Amino acid sequence: MNASTLGKAIPQVNARAKVLGRAQYAGDVKVAGMLHGKVLRSPYPHARIVRIDVSAALALPGVKAVLTGADAPRAMWGVHHKERRILAEGVVRFAGEEVAAVAATTEEIARDALDLIAVEYEELPAILTPDEALDEEAPGVHPGRNNVSHEIKFHLGDVDAGFAKADLVYEATYDCHAQYPGYLEPMATVATIDPDGRLQVWTSTQSIFQARMRLAAALEMPVSSIRVMQATTGGGFGGKMVEDANNLIAGLLAVKTGRPVRVVNNRLEDFLACCSSVPERITLKLGMARDGRIVAKDVRIVAECGAYSGLSAEVMHVTAMRSDNMHRLENVRSHATLVYTNNPPHGAFRGFGGAQMQFALNSHIHMMAEQLGLDPVAIHKLNAHEAGDTSIHGWKIGSTGLRECIDQCIDAIQWKAKRASKGNQVRGSRPRGVGMAAAMHVSGNRTIGNWDGSTVIVKINEDGRAVIHSGECDMGQGAMTMLSQVVAHELNIPLDHVHVVAPDTDISPYAIGSLASRVTIAAGNAAILAARKAREALIGLAATKLEVPTDDLEIVDGFIRSRSAPDKRATIAEIAKLHIWRHDGEGLQVSATWDAKTVMHGDVHGNIAPAHSYAAQAVEVEVDTETGQVTVLDSYVSDDCGKAFNPLAVHGQSNGAAAQAMGWALYEQLQLENGRLANGNFADYNMPTADSIPLLRSGIVESNDPNGPYGAKGASETAILPGAPAIANAVYDAIGVRITDLPITPEKVLAGLRAQRQAREQEQGGSRHA
Repeated sequence: MNASTLGKAIPQVNARAKVLGRAQYAGDVKVAGMLHGKVLRSPYPHARIVRIDVSAALALPGVKAVLTGADAPRAMWGVHHKERRILAEGVVRFAGEEVAAVAATTEEIARDALDLIAVEYEELPAILTPDEALDEEAPGVHPGRNNVSHEIKFHLGDVDAGFAKADLVYEATYDCHAQYPGYLEPMATVATIDPDGRLQVWTSTQSIFQARMRLAAALEMPVSSIRVMQATTGGGFGGKMVEDANNLIAGLLAVKTGRPVRVVNNRLEDFLACCSSVPERITLKLGMARDGRIVAKDVRIVAECGAYSGLSAEVMHVTAMRSDNMHRLENVRSHATLVYTNNPPHGAFRGFGGAQMQFALNSHIHMMAEQLGLDPVAIHKLNAHEAGDTSIHGWKIGSTGLRECIDQCIDAIQWKAKRASKGNQVRGSRPRGVGMAAAMHVSGNRTIGNWDGSTVIVKINEDGRAVIHSGECDMGQGAMTMLSQVVAHELNIPLDHVHVVAPDTDISPYAIGSLASRVTIAAGNAAILAARKAREALIGLAATKLEVPTDDLEIVDGFIRSRSAPDKRATIAEIAKLHIWRHDGEGLQVSATWDAKTVMHGDVHGNIAPAHSYAAQAVEVEVDTETGQVTVLDSYVSDDCGKAFNPLAVHGQSNGAAAQAMGWALYEQLQLENGRLANGNFADYNMPTADSIPLLRSGIVESNDPNGPYGAKGASETAILPGAPAIANAVYDAIGVRITDLPITPEKVLAGLRAQRQAREQEQGGSRHA
């Protein structure tokens, strides 16, 4: 009998192509007559474009086009605010904004042509901080409006009354910085005009249909005249959704030249073009009862979107309210303000605003636990939702393994023993500390529009093997493997008898794409329905051919056979062929759609997600009090993914998320000097390397969600959320210094120790005088 792979650790179905170097990324695509595109970017964060002279560049042999904003369509593009041109015209609003684009016969000629474009700028005053942007006399980054891009306000329950009855009220401000996604493959696109005059685009993307919609709007073309195909995508982390201009510029150059054009960012260009995560300042005030129950929560957020809003408003929305749904709260107030600056744009990033608030919230809970004489673990468990609860925002909690995640990670780190032995340790110059944090995320999110579904097509070929068409993108997280496992399981065929076709807007069913941890729950459920339809069609036809009842048939070892009379059988291939070669026959192809039974938000209330994922992390750190260096000695992250289809993939996601969180907490920081990026490369932008992180450990909790496919839910984003606060809590546990401004650099550690020492000396001096 064929063994199902569900629940087993298996390599991803597209891993072999990648490790053998056969996977075709967008930058690998070659089309006859292809040109190479390059982009000229603004050196100023804010300037008026006085004059552009492209004549010298056009005269360079091999140059086929030099485009400026005047050559681009008049349409503006963006997510909700349509405020950006494909190429800037009249004014540039951040250092790195696209000003001109060149297409040439070689990449070297295109680069040389950029140097020949003469641009005269009139530098203008730049707004570089949210405080400057919110000044009443500040000019608008965008004419005709102030610098507030978006604002969120809500008040649920009676927050003031909650604080009045609290035994402890604590308030602090936390600063979260921007993080570059750091994927291995920079953004890349090849665009061409096909013989029918349609624009064909191969690109690195998380959503082919969102990419097509944006191309159509920005290029002022009908959607049906554009075909977008997802090339193998080397990581996304939110950065390859709908906020970069790479495929827009490639498409524009192809339209203008009538030739195929390849545009591949180098790493510096990618740093400049890709939206980093949204920097936020969060002021959090919590009220707690003596037992640790949270009785009131008040949040004030100032977030920065940079020069263009993109998805930053949605990110800030998540920061402002998602964490409310992790706890049993009755009184919550939030006021969040998103502001424009002349810095490079920010936007979607793995965790989508959850990491910012979880850093503040988990740091806060740790401090309040200490003041109340409680273990922070106890506070998290006391306030955690149970399955069947409805949160303050109307979210229905179908499953939760949060308490189990907490127990799993603290047991792995020996939390109780290490905290109990704290007072007996000789601290020395390298004290150690432990910290933990907990988090939640959504699996699916009905906020784009009144649909959060997925459609999957299953075809059974004449050899009995299955082909899957889906518009959901695999960017390394394992979507193709998940779909293959589901269909193979339902049809009881080997995994290698299933093939998933790469997403293509011409042949794939419509899909939202890989975002909001929605692919497993949405496409997984759709795949179950489609595979069962295919199975019913096979069984139904086999019943006629074999003259046995359908309920007596099963699929085993490539045969459809009678349970009661096993000799009555036919191969899947024979039945698939018969499906064609008969009167009124046709190829066996079925389609099924699954749409979550969720609702659109009524402002900040409504059950928007079919499931919710949870995670917890515990770490041990060592702090060198002489250098300020923080070293993570041990880490364990536990992920409630509902049901692990492929534990190997889940562990990969959890450990990758933990490493990314360590980077945000300790190492990574975009250095802007007067609005200009100073470290746009991997030599100067310090991402965590193998020698800077411990052996990563992770665990899985299976809470079996009632809405998930076989109980599964998302396992790609939640695990990034608790890392930074767990590290900050561990640093505090080690040296008593609470750092609220990320990243936790040696300079900040030493400054905190110095302030701690000075306070101690002043206290001792005051005691002597007394």
